[in-house]
Amino acid sequence: MSPRKKRRWKKFTGFFLVLIIGGLGYLAWWNWATQPYSTSGNSEKITIASGTTASQLAEELQQRHLIRSAFAFKYLARTQQTNFKIYVGDYVFSPAMSPDEIIKILLKGSALADIRVTIPEGYSTEQIIGLLVQKGIGSKEEFTKVVMEDSFSYPFLQGAPKGIHRLEGYLFPNTYAIDDKTSPHAVIDMLLQQFSKEVTPEVQKQLDTMKLSVPQWVTLGSLVEKEAVKESDRPLIASVIMNRLKINQPLQIDATIQFLLGNPKPKLYNKDLQILSPYNTYLNLGLPPGPIANPGHASLQAALYPAQTDFLYYVAKKDGYHAFAKTYAEHLKNVKLYQ
Repeated sequence: MSPRKKRRWKKFTGFFLVLIIGGLGYLAWWNWATQPYSTSGNSEKITIASGTTASQLAEELQQRHLIRSAFAFKYLARTQQTNFKIYVGDYVFSPAMSPDEIIKILLKGSALADIRVTIPEGYSTEQIIGLLVQKGIGSKEEFTKVVMEDSFSYPFLQGAPKGIHRLEGYLFPNTYAIDDKTSPHAVIDMLLQQFSKEVTPEVQKQLDTMKLSVPQWVTLGSLVEKEAVKESDRPLIASVIMNRLKINQPLQIDATIQFLLGNPKPKLYNKDLQILSPYNTYLNLGLPPGPIANPGHASLQAALYPAQTDFLYYVAKKDGYHAFAKTYAEHLKNVKLYQ
């Protein structure tokens, strides 16, 4: 091959390689651009006014961190329907939705479709209701009526106390996709169904061994949930509670006082510890009448399998962990050291 032909061949080969590398780079970018923006994050309400174009919407979605690329979104919109029509209305989109999913909702005109709601561990019934209402699902009055009055055929609810805390402990913390049109009864039932999955044959066997009912287990789990900050402390706190129950020593758990107060205080005073209530674990022996929050899986497991210790006391440290003690004298030293 002549030198001239070799030069031409090198140029052609170089150009071809650039095309391949560029193509591969574009494919990688396209794969990234058409994925959900994130697997977590809060849902955003988007109001689409009359005359809004796909281009305008794409830019807003990108600015609100709901899609990764306005360009990719506009291209997908053009390819999915020749005359892309945006229906006017309020929509709720999640960062966990892909651009394709968002476009399908827009094409159907199904405003306020699935809303992703994450219920944190340890939330009370009132906090869960407030979160659902904040997300645009039902009203406070509707949810309160459902919680206090509606019937649910779950064995673990038999004998549940009346009032707003009737379902306390069983509204399982998780992330849910809830349609805006779902009734408050169906939403609450969804949470109860999720809790029912926790009551497995293995769990029931362990509860029988411990001679605990499901409500007692959930109450224990709620105490652990409200007291523990760090994961490793959960089974240790559970062991303190179980050890105190065995010797009929008052649990003296501040979280039960906060629960009966309704509006938690930054600091409890001696007068708060004297409030007459079955939930006051300073004045009453044993467990409170029911759960004081809705515990998550980790706290329920800690209550089911507490650590084997001789600890009877614990005090919170500034880093979120707790210092544990076997005797009151040791406990006083920890209090002086850490508080």
